[in-house]
Order: sequence, then structure tokens, then C-alpha cells
Amino acid sequence: MTHVCSLMATGGELSRACGCKGIRTCLRCEGEQSKQHNLENNDLVHYDFTYDPITKSAVREVNGDRQSFAFPGIFLLENFVSEDEESELVAAMDQNTWRESQSGRRKQDFGPKVNFKKQRVRVGDFTGLPALSRCLVERMTQIPLLSSFKPVEQCNLDYDPIRGSAIDPHLDDSWLWGEHLVTINLLSNTILTMSLDQGWEDMEIGEVRVAVHLPRRCLVVVFGEARHRWKHAIHRKDIHGRRVCSTFRELSAEFLQGGEQENLGSQLLDIALKFSGVPL
Repeated sequence: MTHVCSLMATGGELSRACGCKGIRTCLRCEGEQSKQHNLENNDLVHYDFTYDPITKSAVREVNGDRQSFAFPGIFLLENFVSEDEESELVAAMDQNTWRESQSGRRKQDFGPKVNFKKQRVRVGDFTGLPALSRCLVERMTQIPLLSSFKPVEQCNLDYDPIRGSAIDPHLDDSWLWGEHLVTINLLSNTILTMSLDQGWEDMEIGEVRVAVHLPRRCLVVVFGEARHRWKHAIHRKDIHGRRVCSTFRELSAEFLQGGEQENLGSQLLDIALKFSGVPL
């Protein structure tokens, strides 16, 4: 049997309260009158494509006519972890407390304390990435694209159709977080939807969407144009069973050698890569 590194976990009771704030909703809160105006509007024009990992392009067929365009910035590796490793990883996560989050998700954070609006970051109670991630990160760096990847933050997310879990289209921060967003997809297949609000090429009016199919136990890296120009989301309709994922983020150039906040970045990396962390 294949095992990951030694697993550290602490117990905790699950909260049953909804974690949605502002415009976010889940199945627990959508019955509230105050949330009705936030429900998704599907009246927009959409152009839907599917990502082909072999040709690295977005493709669709319209009336028998095949349409496609190059879609760089996605790297997909199937079976990044084994079935035994998947079971061990999720069991370790479930021994920790899952905190309620937005849109029906639950989360566990391992990272520094950040105020993105004010662009402030501090160590806070950060004690590093979890012990079980050491072997995963070592395995990631064997991939040429990630040979210099040094994650400083890990976010575990738990999706469940019973809660109507989803994550809305968004761009990840690029002030603190670096070029590569690395995610391990566990327990079920899903679809990562990439979207561009303002259209693309001759599709000038409406939203262009590219469905990236994520098999169970795969690793996906989002970088380049897909990272900085295209929003990404996991829609409720694409959660068919419990899905757990771990997303790893690296530091931006500002926090690396030669950057304005090099010293703080070095401190955060030293803590992160001790792999002795507990969720915040």
C-alpha cells in the first residue's frame, strides 16, 4: 500500500451554520427573502467550449462545424495521487475542523494572515503547511513546469451537493500570489470553468466559457494567460458528490529574492516549508 508522509491532525466538531456573506449564497440560505436577488441570472449569451488537453485548445461543434482556439496556461496530470493516498489524505483532513465558508463550501487554511484590500500580510498564527503535504510538494517539483515551485499557502476546500457548494468566477490575487496555482482534485470528478466576460475573437458579445474536465485524483496547474486573464469557477451543477481539493500558492516576485518584501517572503517560506502546520 502506498502512503503519504506522516499525518498530523486535530479533532473538531463541524459547524452547521451557513458561511455565506454579501452576494454569496448556498442551498442553506437561498430560501431567505434577503438572498433572492442574488440568485444566478442565466439570461446572458454564452459561448461554451471544452478544453482538449492533448491539443491544448478550446473546442466546440456548432451545426457540425468544429471551432477551436489555442488555450494555453492549463497543465493537467491524471492520477497524481493513488487511491490509497487519496483515502489517507482525506481522512487526515477530516480529523481537523472544517470551517464554514462562502457558497456552501467548507475550508481549512494554512497560510499567512492577509488583507488583500490594504495589501498587508503578516505571519500571524501561521505554523506552516501540513505534514501530509511534504511528499506532495516534493512530487510536484519533479514536474518540469513546477521545478522551482515553493508553496507558501495551502487551502483545503470541501464541496458537497447537499449544501449547493460552488465557487463563483474570479481571478486570484497577483500581488501576493505568484504565477502558478496548483490544485489536487480528490473524491470526485468535476469541471473547472474558465470564463472571459468581454468575449473572445469574433465572439464579441457575451461570455466565453471553457470547461476543463478534472478527473478524480488529478493535479491541475493554472498559469500564464489562463491565470491572469481568464476567471475560474466551480459551478454547483458540476458537483455531483463530495469533492475535496487542496490548492497551493507560491509567492509573487515582490516577496522573492530582489523584491521589495524579500525578507518577509523568506520568513514565510521558512515557516511554510517546515511542514508542521495546523489549520488556522
